[in-house]
Amino acid sequence: MKKQKKAVIFLILFLLLILPPLVYFYVTRGYNNFIKLEIVGQEGHKIPDFSFINQHNEVFVQDSLQNNIYVANFFFTSCPTICPIMTKNMAYVQEQLSVYPNIKFISHTVDPLNDTPERMLEYVKEMNSKNVAIDLNNWHFLTGEKEELYEIAKSYFVNVSEDELAPGGFLHSEYFVLIDKEGRVRSGVGHDNNVFGVYDGTNEVHMMDLIDDIKVLMAEYKRPVKNED
Repeated sequence: MKKQKKAVIFLILFLLLILPPLVYFYVTRGYNNFIKLEIVGQEGHKIPDFSFINQHNEVFVQDSLQNNIYVANFFFTSCPTICPIMTKNMAYVQEQLSVYPNIKFISHTVDPLNDTPERMLEYVKEMNSKNVAIDLNNWHFLTGEKEELYEIAKSYFVNVSEDELAPGGFLHSEYFVLIDKEGRVRSGVGHDNNVFGVYDGTNEVHMMDLIDDIKVLMAEYKRPVKNED
């Protein structure tokens, strides 16, 4: 009788715990059907080609990001308010994802007249001296023509402008924007913390959402494409 009871219990456990995953795997053939990150903007919207100069006085173009996910924001080195916080939080995201390949970070200046490559490199050193660990291997601080910088901000769905009344003389969005390998703006859904399509670079909780969504996006590229035939 005891052996029969054990056999029945085993059968019940098999039906409840083991059989469903096996059936799921057979039906999906191991494909991951998790929800993907949303694509933000109108169909076909992508970040346009650009050419800027980074902190090492090197030309940085769209192709420099080929096969990489990246996070972008806008700042200026003399910003007296939110920029140091944003830089600190971007460095945190970078550090948390340091073991992952094919990810880059770019920070566009909104003050190209003063933010020369030399000045931006000084800014990095200043932030590092304040225990903000910026790794320049995959983080580029970009300057260039003001019109081009301000125009590309529109593609990221963020606002930048000169404003004499604003602290430091410039207004710019505090948002970080996640871009996929195809140049599309992406965003997770279901977060109560952030505005859809962007992540508040001054908010540590939003940074956790961003890190989670980047991992989801990375996993998306590793999933096999399911054959619908």
